[in-house]
Amino acid sequence: MKKALLLTLLISAISFAQKPIFTSAKVKSATVYFNAAELQQTTTVNLPLGTSEIVIKNVADYLNENTIQIGAPSSVTVLSVQFTQNYISEYEIDESNPAIKKVRDSITLVQKEIKKIQIETYSHQQTIGLLDNNQTVAGANSGLSVTELIKLVDYYKAKRTELDNAVVSLQEKEAKWNLKLKALNDKLEINTKKEEKSSQGKLVLQVMNEIAGNVNLDINYITNSATWNPFYDLRVDNVKDPINMMYKAQVTQNSGIDWKKVKLTLSSGNPNQNNQAPILSSWFLRYGNPYDKYMYENKYSVTNQLQVRAAGIKVGEDLSLKFRDTTASYGIDEFNDNSISNYTSINENQLIVSFDIDIPYDILSNGKAHSVALKEIKLPATYKYYAAPRVDKEAFLLAEINDYSKYNLLPGEANIIFEGLYVGKTTINPNQTADTLNLSMGRDKKINIKREKVVDKSGTKFLSSYKEQTFTYDLTVRNNKKEEIFMLLKDQYPLSTDKEVTIELLEDGKAKVNTETGILTWELKLAPNETKKIRISYKVKYPKDKVIDNL
Repeated sequence: MKKALLLTLLISAISFAQKPIFTSAKVKSATVYFNAAELQQTTTVNLPLGTSEIVIKNVADYLNENTIQIGAPSSVTVLSVQFTQNYISEYEIDESNPAIKKVRDSITLVQKEIKKIQIETYSHQQTIGLLDNNQTVAGANSGLSVTELIKLVDYYKAKRTELDNAVVSLQEKEAKWNLKLKALNDKLEINTKKEEKSSQGKLVLQVMNEIAGNVNLDINYITNSATWNPFYDLRVDNVKDPINMMYKAQVTQNSGIDWKKVKLTLSSGNPNQNNQAPILSSWFLRYGNPYDKYMYENKYSVTNQLQVRAAGIKVGEDLSLKFRDTTASYGIDEFNDNSISNYTSINENQLIVSFDIDIPYDILSNGKAHSVALKEIKLPATYKYYAAPRVDKEAFLLAEINDYSKYNLLPGEANIIFEGLYVGKTTINPNQTADTLNLSMGRDKKINIKREKVVDKSGTKFLSSYKEQTFTYDLTVRNNKKEEIFMLLKDQYPLSTDKEVTIELLEDGKAKVNTETGILTWELKLAPNETKKIRISYKVKYPKDKVIDNL
């Protein structure tokens, strides 16, 4: 019994001391999340009977070891799996690789030819030396006649020349073979680097195999070296057509291995998020800085703030535009039958949205964004123009999208192409509670807007201890387009929280007046080449020893 146990241990030790079996994994498919990717790889390895060590190359440089899964036939038992970036072995170069083997065989043949030439050259050089030595002896002690000496000289001259030319020819051949040898060594180095350049990451498996032969292995794991971000191209030919939206993704990966012809799935999920349900604890109030509370309650993103300011829109401001007799809604929801949409399947559940793409993609491990087309959509839209000339004296085209949740939109940037021209970028943020989604489609230079102060209707008066200032402005809007437009025009007058400061709206230009916010709103319909002028005026009264710095 003891002998059998020792024999088993000895066989096992010998097996583990055998040469490791090297193989390279190929990326089959990738599920990319916003901050990670799950890679599915495959490889085939020829396993002997018993226990073996397998070194799987071409895996990601960095991966979550807890997520590694190895799929193997029932005849193979995986004893252990280890990830490393520093695997060192005298057998690390896979000599069974056909490309490397072919170069090695060629190098061997070239080295044999060079050796033959070197031997032949050495032989000729020795013969030349022998001739030179014999010439010296013959000239000094031979006692030859003049005729015999001449024959000897002619023979020496002819043979010496023949041998010298042969040596030169052999040296030229050797130089050429040396060039071939260098080229083959360079090629071997390139092929070896190809084996290793893809990544430093390796999986070292200890396995026990019951049946000798080829075995297919499936490798799954998660790496944090990949991301994707949604972005869009929005094309509008005119305000009578729907929006042509190209739904895209920017996929970036720096895993250390190139993804060649892989099936991509893009998911809005997060495999690294904490899945532990929260537990409430006691909530104790404390005094703090009121500024911090204001910032917390007004936590709009920097991007949204910049866009809102650029458009002259107040945060939380109502941009609805309704007309009793006309509508600016055009288009139907449809997909182009011969488009990328036919190759993308969308799966949605309560937590995530994923896009399965049937077209194989190449995503290189270079940290650069690779554009991936997902689908084309025609969005039915209600168009309107918006302007707030007190902030920005240009008109902005807004597109209102109803029932936008069915399009599975995700927050992202969008390129705007209006009437065939690129006009800038906007953002799409479907994570909101409103029934409609407003998209800012950029500025329209064909609508001119002016806000001019009427000097003779403005001025300052001093009344006892008070100062009274009157402000009058003319708002002018001109439609230089070839079609009728609808516009939401807004302006405002100041409000006071100090009882010593009184404000009176003298002329509202027939606007809808919101006395709580001081916002004046006009709903305008302008025919082609039509101009409309609106006048507003307000009066501010306050103590003359005070200064208001934001009038």
